[in-house]
Amino acid sequence: MADTRRRVKLYMLNEDRQWDDRGTGHVSSAYVERLRGMSLLVRSETDGSILLESKIQQDTAYQKQQETLIVWSEADNYDLALSFQEKAGCDEIWEKICQVQGKDPSVDITQDVVEESEDERFDDMPDAAPPIELPPCETSKLEEIAELFSSVLPSPIRREKLAVAIEAESYIRKLVDLFHMCEDLENIDGLHHLYEIFKSIFLLNKNALFEIMFSDDIIFDIIGILEYDPTSPTPTKHREYLRNTAKFKEVVPMTNSELETKIHQTYRVQYIQDVILPTPSVFEENMLSSLSSFIFFNKVEIVSMIQDDVKFLTTLFAQLTGEETDDNHRRDLVLFLKEFCTFSQTLQQPNRESFYKTLSNLGILSSIEIILGLDDEKMKLAAIDIFSYIVEFSPSMVREFILHESISVDDEDLLINLVIEQMINDTDPELGGAVQLIGILRLLLDPENMLATASKTEKSEFLSFFYKHSMHVLTAPLFANTADNKPSRDDYQSAQLLGLILELLTFCVEHHTYHIKNYIITKDVLRRVLVLLKSRHSFLVLCALRFCRKIIGLKEEFYNRYIIKENLFRPIVDAFLANGDRYNLINSAMIELFEFIKVEDIKSLSTYIVETFQKDLEGIKYVKTFETLKIRYDQQRDRSRDKHSFESSLKKVSPIKLKKTSGKRKWSDFQVLPEIEDADEENSDRHAASIVRNNRFRRDARAPDEDEEMWFSQDDENEENDSTPQVSELLKNKIDSDLEHIHKLWENKKTKDNQLDVETPPRLLSGTKSAINISIKTGSNSSLSSLLSMPDSPGSPGGSPPAPNSPESPCSPPTSPHSPGRLCPTPHVSPVSVHASKGSTGSNAGSLTAITTTSTTTTASRITDSPPSNNVVTTKAPGLKGLVDYPDEDSEEEEEDEEEDVIAPSPKRPRVGT
Repeated sequence: MADTRRRVKLYMLNEDRQWDDRGTGHVSSAYVERLRGMSLLVRSETDGSILLESKIQQDTAYQKQQETLIVWSEADNYDLALSFQEKAGCDEIWEKICQVQGKDPSVDITQDVVEESEDERFDDMPDAAPPIELPPCETSKLEEIAELFSSVLPSPIRREKLAVAIEAESYIRKLVDLFHMCEDLENIDGLHHLYEIFKSIFLLNKNALFEIMFSDDIIFDIIGILEYDPTSPTPTKHREYLRNTAKFKEVVPMTNSELETKIHQTYRVQYIQDVILPTPSVFEENMLSSLSSFIFFNKVEIVSMIQDDVKFLTTLFAQLTGEETDDNHRRDLVLFLKEFCTFSQTLQQPNRESFYKTLSNLGILSSIEIILGLDDEKMKLAAIDIFSYIVEFSPSMVREFILHESISVDDEDLLINLVIEQMINDTDPELGGAVQLIGILRLLLDPENMLATASKTEKSEFLSFFYKHSMHVLTAPLFANTADNKPSRDDYQSAQLLGLILELLTFCVEHHTYHIKNYIITKDVLRRVLVLLKSRHSFLVLCALRFCRKIIGLKEEFYNRYIIKENLFRPIVDAFLANGDRYNLINSAMIELFEFIKVEDIKSLSTYIVETFQKDLEGIKYVKTFETLKIRYDQQRDRSRDKHSFESSLKKVSPIKLKKTSGKRKWSDFQVLPEIEDADEENSDRHAASIVRNNRFRRDARAPDEDEEMWFSQDDENEENDSTPQVSELLKNKIDSDLEHIHKLWENKKTKDNQLDVETPPRLLSGTKSAINISIKTGSNSSLSSLLSMPDSPGSPGGSPPAPNSPESPCSPPTSPHSPGRLCPTPHVSPVSVHASKGSTGSNAGSLTAITTTSTTTTASRITDSPPSNNVVTTKAPGLKGLVDYPDEDSEEEEEDEEEDVIAPSPKRPRVGT
């Protein structure tokens, strides 16, 4: 871990003469090759990045202030400061700087170093710029002194020389003595010259001179001198105001005299900067940076001293929450605490964290809760300021306090509910306090700054608490004002308040998905919000539209169904029509709402709008939004109607299957259109079935093959065009090829198969070769479609297998040795069974009735010439039915051999029976 002695805070003076915090890190001095010299390096303590890399120049004046500060200027308008955590670290770096510049570390400013560059920077000076000799401090010399001081301001080197001379000769105190003399003699000219002299001293921007002028014994004299501005006809009585009007209130007795002195000094110097000194011009903008630094670091020191005084803070909070404390004293305590927290904004991040942790332990949030419950508006405003400081720094600390107090406190006394009530009851006509409180509530409800740990989730806990105990308090004005069909109160202040509430609700819709959704539906919030569309205030109408637009922008069907069910677009359409043709923000916002629904193609809302409001909106022609919505609606309705009638026709078609015995590529669950009947029976063999649907079931995640992809692409295009699906040429060729070989096989085996069916009972084949069994059945009752639709047929996707040995079981023995019973599968072969059915006399014998693809894992028995050993055949039940088993490998060569495989199937590995 890095040495805490080198731990620093880096500050840079901005254009507003305020110190900007540039980060915390650790400082070191090292030789930097790129800069070619010893440099100050500050590395961030968080990510190790370089915050500062500054070469120690020989002509740069470094100042050491208050034992822990080093301030210097990189350029005319580029001031930097290092604030050390420990004095030892400051002294160490200061010694490094003085060592590089060759100076004594005991000095607080390396101001004489500038003499080394005088010849280069002031070529017009014949000498080496000798030290400035100050005129005698006399009344007669005041004009000469004023001219001398104003003449050196343009030159940085001469400013340094003059500052050294003023400090060395105690010139300031001599000038103060002259002021007393001139004021007693009422020497107005002399007093005007003194004003110009001290204005120039301020513009020298030297901390050492400020330390002299702001000491307790002469600071009022300095303020007195600044009263005599030559541009003012009469002197401004600043001293009288500071002594008599601005009184110091010691709300709690201070035992630390140094702290009290520092408080007085800081207030008076702040008064000089803000009130007395004129606003610096563009050229003088950076010439009072040291004065700002003086005030800044004074505040840091005050906060640190108070924070370390435990007794003081304990007494402060005891009196703040005590019942015996009167309201006037309590008000002073609250105002002191507010000023204390304001000063804390100047602390470094670790110190601020320690500061607020200390206040939390002392009960700062409980004190704010008590103050908000009082009737004193001044105290409430101060308490809100304190509360905003705490929430901005650590919202999690506030959320934890609220959750903890909810265990023992009623809802109306909860801190967050008191804050909401304060917002609702803000007496400011412009609702300035309400705007501030809405920002605080947004910080508390923002999930982005909520913590999630292993033990608890702050987001879920706090949001559940808020929607249960506080949301009804926030929305109470909305529900009260929209109880009727129009706003009950439509004055400006009420509209402003409702606008702020809607802004926070819109934020919740965007960031709180679950909780706000339930609240909107159960409380019918959107209907109440849309009542505000009838307000006479355009900004409130736009707030209501923005809330509705945020809900629709989520594109959640949950919200869409709610909107349709409650007909919540009616007030929007009414407001749109009431606005007429006026080209304003309301018109544009509403058109954008409908345009969003059209562009995002939110079908449910589009259908709802067209079916419900078509007559109201058909006259809007200056935009194409509503016309396009109507066209899309008609197209969608036509597609839906055609699809419905098409699917109705498909219900009459039985699924058929085609199986290829190569085992490498399979199609399953294809459906065909009914056979087209033709009056000409001679041309009936030209009819073909059209495959229209592919319900794929896959066991693995393998992507479809090229020809499969072509098939499904063709299927999708057919559906989109609302045309009758056609068979792809590739699949059609494969089917025709398979049928051609099957027909040849059928012709060759016809006689032998019929003979074997009559003479020989079926036998079990013990080999592993696949066999093809072709059965020709005649008669009008042997329809292949009815056979395939039987639930117990092997390979059918539905139904449960019959019980073994039952009359309908595929494994029960045939009724007669000569009957062509159904073949029983065995676990050793993969069947390809193709059944062709002949119709009765006069039917289309050559027409294709069905194509079956089976994907079961069973095997079929084959009739052989061997003597029968047993008429009963045992089968193994298939594990899955109706699934396409895509193999892991595939090749074009196997595709070419498919026709040969139908006649002579290749051996397959036997599967283990279950």
